Amino acid sequence: MGLVPRRRGQISLEFMLVFAIMLIMLLYSVKNVGFSPESPSARTLTVQMALEEKSVANVIAGAIDQVYAQGPGSKVTVYARFNLLRNSDYISKAFNITSPQVLVMLIGTTDPLFPPGAENSVVAVAVANSTYGPILTGSNRTGVWVQTYFLYNSTPTNFTVSFSPSDVPRTLRVIVEWNPASPVSMTYDSASGTLYINIRPGA
Repeated sequence: MGLVPRRRGQISLEFMLVFAIMLIMLLYSVKNVGFSPESPSARTLTVQMALEEKSVANVIAGAIDQVYAQGPGSKVTVYARFNLLRNSDYISKAFNITSPQVLVMLIGTTDPLFPPGAENSVVAVAVANSTYGPILTGSNRTGVWVQTYFLYNSTPTNFTVSFSPSDVPRTLRVIVEWNPASPVSMTYDSASGTLYINIRPGA
């Protein structure tokens, strides 16, 4: 039998076609992670940040509810973790704001930020700057809130701890207690990376 000649030209053409398709897919994927405000990647990033906000708010609200259930004198320590909210560029590109701040808030029922539909005090985690936000409801919201069992409606109406993204701790220690001798409060110790909350139901 004679040898079948190799069709080098056809093989080269097929290789070039496959290579061109792979190159187009690569260029599309690189463009897709550009984080322009309208890109799918920016929208995905916004959702991921909202999930992170929700996770942190859940941890803090859960600690408040645990102390509330245990009664006066009780104390709980929990840990909340940050990731994307520590990146100023990600926040700016996701929410289209400059000089962003990350806010952790304990909001009473008489505060203007108190979200519709909530009945008791809420814990909120949001991003904002000096002229924009925080927005806790609607399609343009920049934060997430979680309701607690603790009812607070006195003055001041909210407690806010504000972080520059670069100062947000990777792991935030949260200590919640019910000290009847102390007023309702929320403070942050930057040296230890600890958020201190005291609740006093009925205050």
